[in-house]
Amino acid sequence: MAKNDKATTPVRRTGTSTGRTVVSSDRTRKAIAKRLMARTSAMTTATLEEMGRRHSWFRSLSAEERSWISIVARSGIDGFVQWFADDDAEPYSPTDVFDVAPRSMTRKISLHQTVELVRTTIDAVEAHIETEMPRGDRQVLRTAIVHYSREVAFAAAEVYARAAERRGTWDERLESLVVDAVVRADADEQLVSRASTLGWRPGINLCVVVGRAPTSEHELHVLRRDGERMHMTVLAAVQSDRLVVILAGENLVDDTAAVTAGEALASHFAPGPIVVGPVVADLTLAPLSARAALSGARAARAWPEGPRVMAAIDLLPEQVLSGNADAITWLVDEVYNPLAAASGDLMDTTVSYLDHGCSVEGTGRAMFIHPNTVRYRLKRIQDVTGYSPSDPREAYVLRLAITVGRLRS
Repeated sequence: MAKNDKATTPVRRTGTSTGRTVVSSDRTRKAIAKRLMARTSAMTTATLEEMGRRHSWFRSLSAEERSWISIVARSGIDGFVQWFADDDAEPYSPTDVFDVAPRSMTRKISLHQTVELVRTTIDAVEAHIETEMPRGDRQVLRTAIVHYSREVAFAAAEVYARAAERRGTWDERLESLVVDAVVRADADEQLVSRASTLGWRPGINLCVVVGRAPTSEHELHVLRRDGERMHMTVLAAVQSDRLVVILAGENLVDDTAAVTAGEALASHFAPGPIVVGPVVADLTLAPLSARAALSGARAARAWPEGPRVMAAIDLLPEQVLSGNADAITWLVDEVYNPLAAASGDLMDTTVSYLDHGCSVEGTGRAMFIHPNTVRYRLKRIQDVTGYSPSDPREAYVLRLAITVGRLRS
């Protein structure tokens, strides 16, 4: 039901397929068409009554929408008469049936409902032919209506296919705008409104995932499909050589779950590291996740030994060394300050343990304490900071946190 959607191949009413070869003459056919035309209003009324009896969705439409459907039904019936009447007229295009309705009707009424509309209209016309038309006209009209209904059904499919193609192109552009706004930190209520037209559900956790862009645009369609199979909402856009994906779903309860989701979708990215930003609670907070993921993606090449899919927080040392202010602030606030404020000489123990090659005995001798005391303090350091001095990678984070914290203080 969209205007200006013309069929590429109009129907020329020739040959035996229309069933009109049984009509003895052109004059006879025109006489039948004239009698049929006199019944079009009654057939339209019967069609609408039948629609109301058969279909609950039709009864739930507004008066304006039902009015448009009545116009479409009348157009279809008039089109049948025109199609049947004269072989010498201009070729008839079945999509003309739907041109009378506004393009927005394709969003109000589904293709399935349109097929039901066509079927009900044809049934009503056939019933009217059997009861109201002369017996000599019935066989000719039965054969003709079968052929005509097929053409109209194909026309409906064409109209909806073109409407879907237009919506798909528009949705891709709108999706790119939403992702770009998140990357540029322009998230506001307008962004939420745009995303809602793409089926975005507000109030669910989300994260931003960044990796290298695939070479095929089709990969994005497969990515969205696989995300839906995981019960997740996916917004994706290619920006230069990187692919930025916004993942949302009830299963994203924490950063670990976000990394797991990123691993499940990793095959849709080009080879290279994939960085997952922290989970946030709303689309307006998505720029926080995007900023962390993008910063991590820039710094990931400094840690090629790391896993392919990793959380942005796993790249804190590389982000700090690349000058990322957010990473520096996070290390100071979340690692250095709690360590400095803790009792029990945890800061001195951390420094001594790292300086002595992570040796418990060496640290005990240097600090004049029992090795078991060192072990106890190491456990407390992990409890306070979330990082274990005994793990080489986490020890690296602790050392860097102490360095930047001392510089800040």
